[in-house]
Amino acid sequence: MNSQTIPDFLTRRHFLGRSARGLGTMALASLLDPSLFAQAAKPPIGSKGFIQPLHHPAKVRRVIYLYMAGGPSHLETFDPKPKLGELHGKPMPESFTKGQQLAQLQGQELKCFGPQWGFRRYGKSGLEFSENLPLLGGHADEICLIRSMYTDQINHDPAHMLMNTGSIIAGRPSFGSWLLYGLGSETEDLPGFVVMVSSGRGGQMQPIAARQWGSGMLPSRFQGVKFSGQGDPVLYLQPPRGVERGDQRQVIDAVNRLNRLEHEQVADPEILTRIAQYEMAFRMQASVPDLMDTSREPAKVFELYGCRPGDGSFASNCLLARRLAERGTRFIQLYHRDWDHHGNLKNDIRLKHDEIDRACHALLTDLKERGMWDDTLVLWGGEFGRTPMSQSGNGRDHHIKGFTTWMAGGGVRGGIDHGATDELGYAAVDSPVHVNDLHATILHLFGIDHRRLAVRHQGLDVRLTGIAGEVVKDVLA
Repeated sequence: MNSQTIPDFLTRRHFLGRSARGLGTMALASLLDPSLFAQAAKPPIGSKGFIQPLHHPAKVRRVIYLYMAGGPSHLETFDPKPKLGELHGKPMPESFTKGQQLAQLQGQELKCFGPQWGFRRYGKSGLEFSENLPLLGGHADEICLIRSMYTDQINHDPAHMLMNTGSIIAGRPSFGSWLLYGLGSETEDLPGFVVMVSSGRGGQMQPIAARQWGSGMLPSRFQGVKFSGQGDPVLYLQPPRGVERGDQRQVIDAVNRLNRLEHEQVADPEILTRIAQYEMAFRMQASVPDLMDTSREPAKVFELYGCRPGDGSFASNCLLARRLAERGTRFIQLYHRDWDHHGNLKNDIRLKHDEIDRACHALLTDLKERGMWDDTLVLWGGEFGRTPMSQSGNGRDHHIKGFTTWMAGGGVRGGIDHGATDELGYAAVDSPVHVNDLHATILHLFGIDHRRLAVRHQGLDVRLTGIAGEVVKDVLA
């Protein structure tokens, strides 16, 4: 072999190490699973996803996930429990709680804490929502309430991980990353997965982490991109002073040529990510300012949402979510924080009611008026619920045995409540829905069989739903 054919950067030690490990690994892998190399021969994923064709016809094209971080109380929002009200202040029956996992109430005297606000029936379906959600209640006939959700994790961070990645193991791809990997993006000028964060009044603000929208072992081009609702939406969006767009184009082209040469030598998928992200960042310098410029929205739109342009509120982010959806972003996740109500529940959750009622109503109304209802899924929920027992006399602790989420839009039956908790709102007793089941159902709406969306990692097939998950067919239209 002529030494001139070996790249200068490849030392003898490097060459021998890579060759021995690489050839040995390839030989072993081919013996264990001959199909691996057929998969590896597939062209790299670009704007189109890995699932081609879809496993079955899709009902929706995009999702707007309204994530209420902190654990909203189902007992003051969507799950009326008059029996709990009758037992207010009395000892919680031990038959419900004996041997059960509790968070901060472990070992304390447990007393029933009745719903702090009343409920009303809305629409022809007569679904019961909090009396403080009249505008959202106007959509009762379009909303599917899942009142029998449950999860495994009782503390915020692992519960966020489970709800967002299907696992508490760090480094797993987030829900949005899985969708982007499976389906690809419908836009070349904006990220296919965007995250925005807001906070309001009332409740403790729990931290959230970027790993909740990370891509895990998937190439990093599938991770979520966090936009700010105030100021510059993305850091370094504006080009440096004195640098023309044409000059930037030349620099990016030169850098990408070098990256492609490097990829030809080492075949590292992260180099392809780097190339794609350079291109995306360049296009975003033109597309993001247009996205964020809401000056052409009519005044009635701001009246509908109850926000001001760029005020960073949940309502403003809902408006931006609609604008992102219009432009082809696949997965839009809005984190609205401070739903953690260990005390002062009655007053603080009333503030949260005010923040979401009008904004959610506006988003649903806007999607219908713009003809986007049938192919958009709206999902609302948090990482867990709250206890029917009191904490500090006027709050609720974390709760995993039963809570509520809701869906609306394409592919979902409206005006129904699926499942139920017991008479005190403690545990899901009718048609329980685990986090894995929810993920499987949403993937189904996108035309994906959750059992077939997988990547091989460290010798195992990794899935969003792990080895569990069943599609909740009763909620499908």
